[in-house]
Amino acid sequence: MAIQDLNFSTYDPFVLDIPYHRPGAGSRRVPDASSPPGSAHPAPAMASSSALLTGERLVVFLFAARVAHAAPAHLAAPLALLAAAALAVEVAVDRAASDPASPLRRFRTRPGASSGILLGATTLPCVMLARLIQLSRILPTDPNGPEEFAYLEMQYWAVSISCLSVLAFFFWHLCQSTNNGVSKTLKYGSLLVALYLMTFLVFLLKTDGGLLRMGKNAYLLFHGVAAVILIKHILEKFPSCSSFGEALLVSTGLILYFGDMLAHTLSTIQFSASSEALIHTPGIRSEIATVIQGILLGLFVLPLLYKCSLQVWVYCQSLGKQRTQAVVKQAENRIGSGVFYVSLLVALLVLVPSWTHLVGLEVHPFVWILNYMFTNSHGRLALCVYWVCVIYVSIRRFYSISKESTTERILLRKYYHLVAVLIFSPAVIFQPAFLDLAFGAAFAVFLILEMIRVWEVYPLGRTVHQFMNAFTDHRDSDILIISHFSLLLGCALPKWMSSGFNDRPLAPFAGILSLGIGDTMASMIGYKYGVLRWSKTGNKTIEGTAAGITSVLAACSILVSLLASSGYILSQHWLSLSVAVTLSLLLEAYTTQLDNAFIPLVFYSLLCL
Repeated sequence: MAIQDLNFSTYDPFVLDIPYHRPGAGSRRVPDASSPPGSAHPAPAMASSSALLTGERLVVFLFAARVAHAAPAHLAAPLALLAAAALAVEVAVDRAASDPASPLRRFRTRPGASSGILLGATTLPCVMLARLIQLSRILPTDPNGPEEFAYLEMQYWAVSISCLSVLAFFFWHLCQSTNNGVSKTLKYGSLLVALYLMTFLVFLLKTDGGLLRMGKNAYLLFHGVAAVILIKHILEKFPSCSSFGEALLVSTGLILYFGDMLAHTLSTIQFSASSEALIHTPGIRSEIATVIQGILLGLFVLPLLYKCSLQVWVYCQSLGKQRTQAVVKQAENRIGSGVFYVSLLVALLVLVPSWTHLVGLEVHPFVWILNYMFTNSHGRLALCVYWVCVIYVSIRRFYSISKESTTERILLRKYYHLVAVLIFSPAVIFQPAFLDLAFGAAFAVFLILEMIRVWEVYPLGRTVHQFMNAFTDHRDSDILIISHFSLLLGCALPKWMSSGFNDRPLAPFAGILSLGIGDTMASMIGYKYGVLRWSKTGNKTIEGTAAGITSVLAACSILVSLLASSGYILSQHWLSLSVAVTLSLLLEAYTTQLDNAFIPLVFYSLLCL
């Protein structure tokens, strides 16, 4: 098929409309840990449960209740209403999963996963509320505290409105069903959504009046509308890549992140013209955060730029002379790859510095990175050498094992979790600011490589795909390989969110502890020695969970000693820490969602309390 034959009316750069051949894609399914070798079974489209109370739902409610108990009543009540509405929608979605006439069946979710709506709808609001609780502890002493608290509270409402809007999106689709009318569960869900909206209106009435209120209202409503549009795009363009809960987490997280970028941009522009802004981002944003946001902005704009460039090229080709199919196919690969690389250079060298200059970074971001790397850089360069050695040895060793050995895939993947501990732990202690930049650079490289792999950009596309395919599991689809993204972001997000005020020294280690140690030990011990299972249908064992909890608590005791030698003081009681570890590992035992994405955020939220 030639590029001229593509239907660009429905073309999306992240959808495989470009001529694309996946060598061996989809030909291999990794069996569950409990299955004997060679007994891989296809998973159902969605693991649904007719029971109202499941292990995952119970753990999520305990998590939300723990966060809400530590929060003020006017902030805890909306979280409780949101969790109840999410439960009602999740139960209705799970019950409708077996109905062939259900409108939600148009969205193909990840095989073997439950809907996960309750977990996806409560995770980010709990994270923001936990940050509010943490920030409230310095309000009496910090003169800038009230301003930062007000902005963070607005972000809490923004992510809550995003989650509520997505729940309303699911609710609307369920109401389109022609069978049995509107169920009692949906009636309760609609009542809870209405109560939440009333609570939100009370919050709006407490804010400043006039034009300022209108600006904040528009900002919050923008989050809700954008979240619905984005999750619909994700579910339609990436079939079988995520559950509803995972798509909800990704869409609301991206909208919150780029909404913060929009607020920061508008605040900078408005303050350059007047003394007051409708939306003000308080404090001075670090240059590292500005560089990371700029680079990620350019990479997320890259697919749109690539699509537009390809459309222009196709249009120009249609004006020229018709050529033979062989010539067209040969030119298609070369020119398509050239268009991608040119678009990448434009995004990184033009769009990124344009935005960073707009928000106050006078130096080109890549020049700033070089200056940062080679100014008083002995510790940073030594850390880079250490990282290169660890990554080279681990990849060379584990890749050869994956090709030649019968080692189970689940164990091989957990070895990479241990490698993450070796890579990131020293940096969190000795070079925390540099680690923020390194996380951003690694995420940018992963994004670029995934685009090259999906679009099979010459000459790296097939090579990258063959290498990445050696480490996939049943949660990776035929379109996207997300395991490495989730592991990196699971370790990076707690560290990024702890870059401001942080009186809990273990919070930046939330991802490293929960994934690198807890999840790894739970999987390895449970796989080798586990006998007692948490449920009849699940594969997680009580022995594995106990090993994970014990190993994380032991690692925390060692970290406390290391941090104390660096000047940190543990300000969290061991009972609170034990509750956080236990709830996080219980979630790992019960959830069928992508644990690398959810467990670090849950653990981080509980550590902030």
